[in-house]
Order: sequence, then C-alpha cells, then structure tokens
Amino acid sequence: MSDRDLYCDTCEGVVLFEAPFCGDGHGVDCPELVCTGCGAAVLVAAITFPTSARSRRRATRPTHRHAA
Repeated sequence: MSDRDLYCDTCEGVVLFEAPFCGDGHGVDCPELVCTGCGAAVLVAAITFPTSARSRRRATRPTHRHAA
C-alpha cells in the first residue's frame, strides 16, 4: 500500500498519495498516507465486525413473537 491515487479534499482532485516513513514499524503497509500535492495526511483503516459464533447465531436466527 505504499503509493495510491486518492481524492484529496485540499487539492480538489485525484492525486498520488505516498506512505511516509513509518516509525510504528508498519513498513509499506502503513495506514497513514500523505498527498504528494499539498501534504495533507489521511488514515486508511479497515472496519472490522465481531465474528463470534454467538453473534452469528443471533444475527441469523429469526425472532418469532406470538400475539397475546
């Protein structure tokens, strides 16, 4: 993920973003990117959801309610 073209709000267009030196040890997979046009920084982060068996069971089991 070292270089990629992304939309930059400051430059108002698609610009090349590069990963700066990463002091956290991520290397080329660093989630921080910097616009080569203006220097604006962005953070690319993945969104994760819990995948435990309990949450899957709750999500797929229909709920039946009987009228009183």
